[in-house]
Formats: sequence, C-alpha cells, structure tokens
Amino acid sequence: MGILLLGGLVAALIFLSRRYFRRRRLHYPPGPKGLPFIGNVLDIPRGGRGWLTYERWGREHDSDIISLRIFGISIIILNSAKATYELLGRRSSIYSDRQRLAMLHDFVGWDKSLVFAGYGEDWREHHRVFHEAFQGRAIREYHPKMSKEAKKLLPRLLTTDDFRQTLRTTTAAVILGVTFGMDIKDHSDSYVVLAEKAIRSIVAVALPGTYMVDYMPLMRWIPSWAPGGEFKREAAEWSALVSDMFTTPLELVKTALRAGTASPCVAATLLDRLDERKDKSEHERYIRNVTGTAYVAAADTTPSALGTFMLAMVMNPAIQRAAQEQIDRVVGQNSLPEFADREHLPYINAILYEVLRWRPVAPLGIPHKLTVDDDYQGYHIPAGSIVVGNTWAILHDSDRFPDPDTFDPTRWLTPDGKLSDNWQDAMTAFGYGRRMCPGRNFAMESMWINMAHILAVYDIEKPVDEYGRPIEPSGEYTSGLLTYPVPFKVVFKPRSAAAFNLIQADLDD
Repeated sequence: MGILLLGGLVAALIFLSRRYFRRRRLHYPPGPKGLPFIGNVLDIPRGGRGWLTYERWGREHDSDIISLRIFGISIIILNSAKATYELLGRRSSIYSDRQRLAMLHDFVGWDKSLVFAGYGEDWREHHRVFHEAFQGRAIREYHPKMSKEAKKLLPRLLTTDDFRQTLRTTTAAVILGVTFGMDIKDHSDSYVVLAEKAIRSIVAVALPGTYMVDYMPLMRWIPSWAPGGEFKREAAEWSALVSDMFTTPLELVKTALRAGTASPCVAATLLDRLDERKDKSEHERYIRNVTGTAYVAAADTTPSALGTFMLAMVMNPAIQRAAQEQIDRVVGQNSLPEFADREHLPYINAILYEVLRWRPVAPLGIPHKLTVDDDYQGYHIPAGSIVVGNTWAILHDSDRFPDPDTFDPTRWLTPDGKLSDNWQDAMTAFGYGRRMCPGRNFAMESMWINMAHILAVYDIEKPVDEYGRPIEPSGEYTSGLLTYPVPFKVVFKPRSAAAFNLIQADLDD
C-alpha cells in the first residue's frame, strides 16, 4: 500500500511540474504568487470569509478577475458583475459544468442533486423536469400551501425559544408538502431528521481540498479498514443517508398512488405522467433526483434568508415601521397580506431584494467549471478551471450600490415609491447563467409571504437584560458554502389586539 501511495505521489509531482512550467509561458489573470507544485494552497483563506479576501486581492491587482492554482488546478475568481455576466452568462455553454469531486459525487452520491450534477444532456433533462414543476404557472398552484404555512408560523413565533428552528420547520412544511404531499408538524418529523443528517454531509464534502482522494485518484483503492481509508467509512454512512433521502418519500408517494390515497403534489403529478413516457425507469430517475433536489435547495437557504430578514428588521426599526405602514394602508389591520397584494406592496418587495443583496446566503455561489480553453480581456483561462462568481463582491460594489453595508430597501425603489427596474440585480444571489437556481421564483414567493405576514402582525424587537438595556445582536455571520446569522434573540410583540386575533386565527381553525 505504501508503494502504491508513493507511486501516486511521484506521478502527481511529474504531472504538476509540467503544468507549472507551461503556465509560466501563458498570460493568466493576476493573483497571489504561488509556490511550485502546491501553488496557492498556503494562500487560501483560513477560517472562512474567503469572499472578502478575494475582493481585496482584486483591488490589490486592479483587476476584476484573479487566479489561483491549487495542486495544478486553476481557480478563477470573478469579482464584478461585468465579468460574471460575460463568462458565466453569455458564455454559459462552456462555463456551466461542475468540478467532479470523488468524495462528493462518487462516494457520497450527491451527483443525484441538480445542484452538483455535471453539465450535459442528462443535466438538461433534469433541469427541464424541475422547471416544469417549479416555474411559471405551476408556482401559483402552490400559493395556498405557502399561505397556510405562513399563517401557522405566526402563533409559533409567539411561543418559540428558537425562531431559527421554527423557520426551518415552516420551510420544510412548504417544500415537502408541495413536493410530496407531506404534512410536517414539527422538526422532529422522521423524514426531516433523515434529510437534515444527509444535507449536513454537503458541508463536509463539497469544498475542494477537504479530502485528498479528490486529488489523488489512487486513494480510491485503499480498503476502508486500512490506514488512510477512514474517508470510505465516513462516505458509506453519508451515502446511505443521501440514498434514503432521495428514495424514501418518492416510494411513499408511489405506494399512495397505487392505493388511490395520494395527496396532490409534484411527485404524484410527475409519476402520473409516466404512462406517457417510453422509458419509464429513466424518467422515474429524473423524478427522484428532481424532487430530492427541491428539499436540498430550500432546506438551508430559505431559513438563512429569513434569518437575515429578522436581523435587518430588529436592527432597523424605522424600516420595519415603514413596511408596516404600507401594509396597513393597502391591506388594513384586520386581514393578512396575500399574494394578490404583492404588486401593491413594493416596499415589502424591496425589503426582500435587499435581504438577498445585503447578506447573500451563498457569498461565493457554487463553483462552475470551464470545459474548453478560453480568453477574457487578454487573459488565458485553461479548460478545467474552477470559476467562482464572488457574489458578495458583486452585491457590495459601491459603484452600483452606494453605502453597500447599509441595509436600505429604498435602493430598489423609484423616487415615487414604485419598484425600480434594477430589482433583477438582486437575483445574482441565486447564481449565474444556466446554473442559476431553477427554484428561485418558488423561493422568492415563499419568502415574501412569510415576511409580509410577520410584518403585518408583529413588532420585531430586541430583548432586554435584567437592567432593561437592549441586547444588541452581533450582526456576525457563519462562514462556509452557505452562511447564517450568528444566533441572536428577538421578541415578537403583537402590534395590536387586531394583530393578536390574526395570530390566533390559525389555532382556531
């Protein structure tokens, strides 16, 4: 086994040395100078918040595109809207692949997810099925479920000790109800527990460099019981969870369909159409992967954005008051906002767009991969490069968003209070080009109805300490592929007796 590893290391060093000296003859984007063979391994930011480091490097090199090398692999960071639109948007036909990681894709099985799947005909068919279920007119069919769960959220917030978990429960109830017809009561639901465990594996295996097997293919052959084979034991546990997460709910829907007891849902609708397909088994694979992806995509991102909304409201009471005044004027104080009111509530829309911009859930998005050699602004970008859109830098560009660290919904409004045409800029938070999140419209609708309901009935306030002094939230965020506000406390105070009656209404149904 030692000889096998030594041979692999020697082969890798020869390969990397050839690529290193060839690289020196080409004009690559600027970036920190790396070391032979290992490249910029020592430059990669430790402790997270890489998006800030990459933004700083761009300023230091006076370039909106910078490059790194990690063990012979080029990593290209795009720090501007112009660069991301050109490469990941206009040239998306060659910039839409994903880097295949042995641990993520081959051992744990996350290639089932549309988010991580490689680009090609199989991905396009999955994307078509997902779009069919979660875009356009289909979303309007889900409005009643979204509204129902938003109403259920209100009394829960009044009694919860952890509003973050409550937001996760509401998110799970919406997406699993729409997708599989499940009735989720709380976060202890067996499927939710299973899925949460599976999703946690993404944090461990999705970042390149975490596992050496991603760079040393010969490690694939190490037995799980041997020294160095620990990764296989971890992967086996995660793989079982991921497989169950994708297959379990679909099997339940299939059983219910055969018994004639299936609730209306995306999975049931797609399975009903199997009779129209020539290759049923292949299309069922698409259905399994698409419906599983729906929960994966929403489970963490939506609660994170709603957490940012809570933070922004408790830190900006004047903005909260302005939103409530518009709701009171348009909807009144004796009813809750509905989707039909959305076009008449531009300030609530602006708050949603500002939440996406101010603290993007995925500051560096999901990395793309270039499939052929390319050139941009005189720089050579080699095939196989990992290309990252620095979403944080783009949405905090002071030339486009003055005073970018300030939460200011009016930046999305015209002087007369209507929604500005620039609202599309906020959608950068959902990714780029052909890999832009296909469920973004579903997510936007779900977040909007929750924000509107909460603002209609609650004042979101800071708690006080034993001396009556407000306890300030830190405003800090976690680091990683996805970010979340560091836990903080708020007080949900019903705005009036009428608001309290609206909060309690769901309990009386």
